[in-house]
Amino acid sequence: MRLVQVLVPTGKREAVLRTLDEEGVDYAVSEETSGRGFVAVVTFPVPKEAVEPVLARLREAGVERDAYTVVVAAETVASKRFDQLREQYEEDDENGDRIAREELASKAADLAPSVPTYVLMTVISALVATAGLLLDSPAVVVGSMVIAPLVGPAMSASVGTVVDDDEMFARGVRLQALGGLLAVGAAAVFAFLLRQTGAVPLSPAEVLSIPEVDERLAPDVLSLVIALGAGAAGAISLSSGVSTALVGVMIAAALVPPTAVVGIGIAWGAPEAVVGSAILVLVNILSVNFVAIGVLWRQGYRPERWIRRDEARRAAFFRIAVIGVGLLVLSSFLGAVTYTTYRNADFQTDARDAVEDALSDTDARLLSMELQYDSGPLQEPEGIVVTVGYDPASDPPVVERELTRRVNAVAPEPLSPWGASEIDVQVRYVAVVE
Repeated sequence: MRLVQVLVPTGKREAVLRTLDEEGVDYAVSEETSGRGFVAVVTFPVPKEAVEPVLARLREAGVERDAYTVVVAAETVASKRFDQLREQYEEDDENGDRIAREELASKAADLAPSVPTYVLMTVISALVATAGLLLDSPAVVVGSMVIAPLVGPAMSASVGTVVDDDEMFARGVRLQALGGLLAVGAAAVFAFLLRQTGAVPLSPAEVLSIPEVDERLAPDVLSLVIALGAGAAGAISLSSGVSTALVGVMIAAALVPPTAVVGIGIAWGAPEAVVGSAILVLVNILSVNFVAIGVLWRQGYRPERWIRRDEARRAAFFRIAVIGVGLLVLSSFLGAVTYTTYRNADFQTDARDAVEDALSDTDARLLSMELQYDSGPLQEPEGIVVTVGYDPASDPPVVERELTRRVNAVAPEPLSPWGASEIDVQVRYVAVVE
């Protein structure tokens, strides 16, 4: 529930009080003596869903749009008329369980911190994420998400779009762009210092094989689902007036680790290996904004003045269309990664069958088989290490050429310039005593 205070202009007192009586709202009136053209201050409690329609009726009754209006949360209201009013709005779910337009805009503005604070917190979260990735510590990575101030700019841009507040929209976009560049830059500088000082004495291949890093090099379409869910949850939590803290962690989970991986790849001189992470960052940013705008628009948020609603509708649809096109183009990469993942799994099965068939004519047997992938963003297979067991009483069979022929016969065609034209097969022999 909300407690609302409104300044009543001179000559509009009776119209305002009559409007509140018609709405079934309990109110208290006090005199206003500042001499600024107002005659009274009206204070009344309403359910949060009723704030927007009641304020709209009051403006029709003569309350100025820019008049002093305060909306605060109320813990308890003891009033029969209030209970009836709450039941009325619970039965009429046209607006849903959402806060007023004015409160939404205020909350979105509060979520976007000042630039110095935003810069500092973004840099700190990027440094913590980089350390967590290099330490292969999921707990530290999660900690970096908690302190990342990324939910505010995304929600500000979305709210600014639906309520036609160009200044709020532009600030949200600027902060998102600034945050992404800062996170990548801070992660790259920090990782470069760690490499040069020998604090992390690993080769590029070893760094990129760290599990926390490796899992973000080739994102698939499930990553898109995470970003879309984060954007929808952020918009719903903001519009319903509940805490956005946990949702902010979810949005940060989609953005902070991939930006840190991009910085790590730059520092270790392997930018081609982090193309997937860079695309993932862009996809996640677009996804959060795309679905947040759609959810807020679907919930009925519009500009206050009806003459601006057509303009806001055009702006919202244009931005959704632009973001949607960009999202579609970038998401094609995620689809390619997903396709490559399934194709690699099929190839591994086919390669194992081919190796076992080739060894069936010998006394040797397959002990293990490990696929090796290229450094490209799709991580296509480029080699196989086959471990063959043989009887030490006899010489190991010479099967490398036959295995190479059979494995390449079932190998898929490369999809990217980084893909190997021929699979390199290495055979390791292990004497096995039965």
